[in-house]
Amino acid sequence: MINKNVFILSVGRRVELVKLFDRARKRLGIEGKIIGGDMDLNAPAIQFVDKRAQLPKVLSEEYIDQIIEISKAENVDLIVPTIDTELLVIAKNKERIERETGAKINISNFEFIDICRDKFKTQKFFEENKFLTPRLITEDIIKNKAYSFPLFIKPLNGSSSINAFKINSERELNFFKEYVPNPIIQKCVIGEEFTVDVFCDFDSNPITIVPRKRLATRSGEISKGQIVKDREIIEDVKKLLNIFKAKGHITIQCIKTSNGIKYIEINPRFGGGAPMSIVAGADSPENLYRLLLGEKLSYNENYQENLLSLRYDEAIFILEDGQVIKNV
Repeated sequence: MINKNVFILSVGRRVELVKLFDRARKRLGIEGKIIGGDMDLNAPAIQFVDKRAQLPKVLSEEYIDQIIEISKAENVDLIVPTIDTELLVIAKNKERIERETGAKINISNFEFIDICRDKFKTQKFFEENKFLTPRLITEDIIKNKAYSFPLFIKPLNGSSSINAFKINSERELNFFKEYVPNPIIQKCVIGEEFTVDVFCDFDSNPITIVPRKRLATRSGEISKGQIVKDREIIEDVKKLLNIFKAKGHITIQCIKTSNGIKYIEINPRFGGGAPMSIVAGADSPENLYRLLLGEKLSYNENYQENLLSLRYDEAIFILEDGQVIKNV
């Protein structure tokens, strides 16, 4: 049997993702472990991995050294970052990690991660490459009152829709400008919200592009959504990928308006709603395993359209002796 070990970082609440990697591994007949790393060994997804590993804080000096040490000890073949705050530090140290461990990392190059983690740079990237994006409301525009409501404000380096607000009045604008840390303000765009799950091979060739309509959200993550093979979005994202050389799984946020597709941001990692596309047939965990096996993948749209996803919370119960009750 072929052995491939996967190390999922900051695994947290990503129980679905762990289970889907496990499903792909078993379906392909691959042996090996799924190692879950997190600061908190009581994180929900830690209870579902084959091997748990405690990690220091992402911004600590020991973080990269610890990832390398664990990866070497566990013969890791693939490292999967999952949260925004670790992306820059992982991308910056990508060559060192891969050289010292022999593992591949599900992450794009540093220059693209740097663009994604700074919303002003993201705005500039879209504008310079002729992709539609919401109008940026600068201090000069505010000073000259050259704007109309509604507006939208969010932190420059934020994630999960934390401190992101729609602004409907001067009073709200004045308040949120002070309340939101390091804010970026844009014109609020009206239309259908989509998240697009994209998987590219390690040479940045697109393999799957899956638009999913955001029907309802909670804490910045999709809680109800539907797979839609929207031709306009798929073809436009292909053009974007000719410039943004992604590697592995990324998610793209956009709004389909009467004036075209307007891009909001790119999250160069597995998004919280990624299991929807995976279950539909655009199986990024399986694709990653196949790449590790040396297979050549080709672009396809072999996924189920109109799949509806209704996400909900599920509890894990741990007895005093450490025994986990997974099914109640």
